[in-house]
Amino acid sequence: MTKKYILGIDGGSQSSKVVIFDTDGRVVCEASQALEPLYTPEPGVVEHPHDDLYDSIVAAASRAMQAFQGDPADIIGVGLCSIRCCRALTRADGTLVEPVQSWMDERLSKPYEPTNDDVVHVTTTSGYLMGRLTGELTDTIANYIGPWPMDVGTWDWFSDQETFDKYNVSRSMLYRLQMPGDVGGFVNEQFAASTGIPQGLPVVHTANDKAAEALGAGLRDETTGLVSLGTYIAGMIVGKEFVAEPTSFFSNFASEPHRYIYECGGIRRGMWTVSWLRNLLGREITDGAAAAGMTGDDFLNAVASDVPAGSDGLLCVLDWLAPPTKPYKKGMFLGFDERHGYAHMYRSILEGIAFTMKQNMVNMEEERGITIDTLVVSGGGSYSDLCMQIFADVFGIPVVRNEVRNAAGLGAAICVAVACGVYPTFDDASSRMVHREDTFQPNVENIDLYTQLRAVSVDITAQTDAILQRTHRILHDRKGAIAHV
Repeated sequence: MTKKYILGIDGGSQSSKVVIFDTDGRVVCEASQALEPLYTPEPGVVEHPHDDLYDSIVAAASRAMQAFQGDPADIIGVGLCSIRCCRALTRADGTLVEPVQSWMDERLSKPYEPTNDDVVHVTTTSGYLMGRLTGELTDTIANYIGPWPMDVGTWDWFSDQETFDKYNVSRSMLYRLQMPGDVGGFVNEQFAASTGIPQGLPVVHTANDKAAEALGAGLRDETTGLVSLGTYIAGMIVGKEFVAEPTSFFSNFASEPHRYIYECGGIRRGMWTVSWLRNLLGREITDGAAAAGMTGDDFLNAVASDVPAGSDGLLCVLDWLAPPTKPYKKGMFLGFDERHGYAHMYRSILEGIAFTMKQNMVNMEEERGITIDTLVVSGGGSYSDLCMQIFADVFGIPVVRNEVRNAAGLGAAICVAVACGVYPTFDDASSRMVHREDTFQPNVENIDLYTQLRAVSVDITAQTDAILQRTHRILHDRKGAIAHV
């Protein structure tokens, strides 16, 4: 029997990744393309410049196809996954009128405001990209998170017209909805010519990137949790019912029809903070890494592994990107003394991430009345053994790293496998295509220490918010005064 392959596209916040899998979920080849820096011409405006989301996919797909040693005719389909909570404004033919608005753009915190008469459609990144790849203006229901007239409980637009109208878009402006796992269209001539992907291959809808990642990480019931270590760090479990008004999480669409992801509070610019520190240190890291014969990331992990648990009292608050409703929020390191260097700073970032996500997951578990007994960690941070061990020690349960660590692309491939009949159900596909690689057991000597430090860490902002608010008012008032001079 001829071996078959699936191409998974994961359009992320910092890069676009294209992976070719076999039908057992093993990576055959892959490529990625970094996105251009976000365009921020004024406060609150954050855009993906030019046509970067599409162009980066073309670049990554081209390199993946060049690396593919099999017969392109044996690729059975393409799974499309992209970032959520973004807004794309398109013409009648599906091309962009303006750059895509990032999830960090303040315009995404409110309904659409028309400012350009050339806009015919308002859609998400997944709808926009499906249009470019296939020419079909269809979109997955499961990427409508945020300012959209979407009823998450019914998987359809709001039926109540008054509620629908609050979002300031007409039905004619919206793309046609389809379920995750549905074929949205077929690879068109232009995308095929640009990438080498065979024309006519089915392109399958998935969901938002976090939901596709949960599917690719192997979440099938509420006993397993997931922490996704990306630009936005999210904590998730899966469920079967829509929970309308939870207090510690929200019900998000899963990458499977009529199932849900329960997602707790996360961290904005989470793993970006690691990049920030590495770039801030510059030559100190590159020179140290070169001398040790390591990459910059491996060098940071090595030196931070020599720092004791608790970072000698250095704590980190991960508020490098303030939410729109609390613009005074700031990132902080608290507790410096003469012992501390960049290794402590790096470890305290990882510990701060783990403290925050553990507390947020505990809140969600208590509200759901469940207890997770295994945690999967995915994303770039999962490559670090130090990071994985910190999570095991902070959570106090086994922490798993899968073979495929950037799991959104595998989630997209699972959707293709079901859509194209390779496996009859999502359960069957998940059991065959998701493979665990490493399990980190908690170090009992660190569990109590981290429990106590977590209690301190989660209380910091209650003490510092008032100070930050005062600082924010001073600087905001000064800026306003200068503007009027």
